[in-house]
Amino acid sequence: MSDEGRRLPSDEGRRLPSDEGRRLPSGNPYPLGLRLAGRWVLVVGGGAVATRRVPALLDAGARVLLVAPELTPALRAHVDAGRLDWAQRRFEDTDLDGVWLVQVAIDDPVAAEAVSAAAARRRVFCVRADDRDAATAWTPAVTRHGPVTVAVLGGGDPRRSMAVRDAIRGFLEEVGKAPLLSDPALAEALPSTRSGRVALVGAGPGDPELITVKGWRLLTEADVVVADRLVPGLLLDELRSDVELVDASKIPYGPARAQEEINRILVDRARAGSFVVRLKGGDPYVFGRGGEELLACAAAGVPVTVVPGVTSSIAVPAVAGIPVTHRGVAHEFTVVSGHLAPDDPASLVDWAALARLRGTLVVLMGLKNLAAITATLRAHGRAPGTPAAVVQEGTTGAQRLLRSTLGEVADAVRDAGLRPPAVVVLGEVVTVLGADSIT
Repeated sequence: MSDEGRRLPSDEGRRLPSDEGRRLPSGNPYPLGLRLAGRWVLVVGGGAVATRRVPALLDAGARVLLVAPELTPALRAHVDAGRLDWAQRRFEDTDLDGVWLVQVAIDDPVAAEAVSAAAARRRVFCVRADDRDAATAWTPAVTRHGPVTVAVLGGGDPRRSMAVRDAIRGFLEEVGKAPLLSDPALAEALPSTRSGRVALVGAGPGDPELITVKGWRLLTEADVVVADRLVPGLLLDELRSDVELVDASKIPYGPARAQEEINRILVDRARAGSFVVRLKGGDPYVFGRGGEELLACAAAGVPVTVVPGVTSSIAVPAVAGIPVTHRGVAHEFTVVSGHLAPDDPASLVDWAALARLRGTLVVLMGLKNLAAITATLRAHGRAPGTPAAVVQEGTTGAQRLLRSTLGEVADAVRDAGLRPPAVVVLGEVVTVLGADSIT
């Protein structure tokens, strides 16, 4: 990278007071929000501190020059992706050409002082990880809630600033669950979701704590929630009292007509100015008809946000002690829907091809057709002794686990009285971490 494009006009001829050789007064910091988009920021150091600081600078749109002989793998990934420039050497004074802010992220006090002294001569604000008292700028503890960013300075004590930051985060989360505050100024400052739009949110596999942070935040801001049968009930218990809850599992008609009605509800409520969250078990797009709902909203001109969810196809086996891949055992896994029997003309699954695979096969919604599925796999060459497991209501307090084999699992499920929702796992990974009976 050429320094020419980053060089500032000369300050020659300007007479400004120098900070060198005198001790500056220790006043309170002046809070300021820096708009760094398109502006150069220098980061000196390639270790853990730089790894923590660089993502926020990139998120702010800053053009980052990283100066360090070596980098952590995470920083190297940013370089390889072209997100920042890397000078693979030690700091030089010319690195400050055109820079608006400096982050010194090294633990060598002599080298750090040399960088901050050079920044002071150029009147560029400098953050120092090794010595806050010697820095001309501090990085605050930050929390983000939608469009609101809160930065806390704790008088030089990072533990104090983080404690206050966490208290504010909790307050913002509680505000999201409560009716609008009576203070108009505060209500106006908080994120506004009172515009017509839809969010397709994956609720995860069953444990209410497995919803994503973004999904939970949008849920607390919703005016209308359209929920599936498999959505964790505790998530619904936390909704504000004024939220309209639509139970999608109780919508009349058959499956196709019910989906049309769900689409209509999403569009109509959003057009009326409501923020609608379509809360779906697992991930919205894994056998969840999220794509159909997005297309319906798009056709109606309703903006949609998609929030992925933790899919039960991976999470449920994991909590039951079954990794879907394992080194030396399985290098692939396939997820299929078993809601249609293998001989159903409407089935899109190539069961014969699946029988020839060596990896893990995960079947969702397949309990009703399990006998037909296992018989078809055996008929096309999958060994009857292939380890099998069925996990009922995975990640919840009602979880049950059954381990068996491909040839016997259908009868074992029937004898044990397992019921949907359940995830079926077929493959050698079932026995990698040990064998248990029903738990």
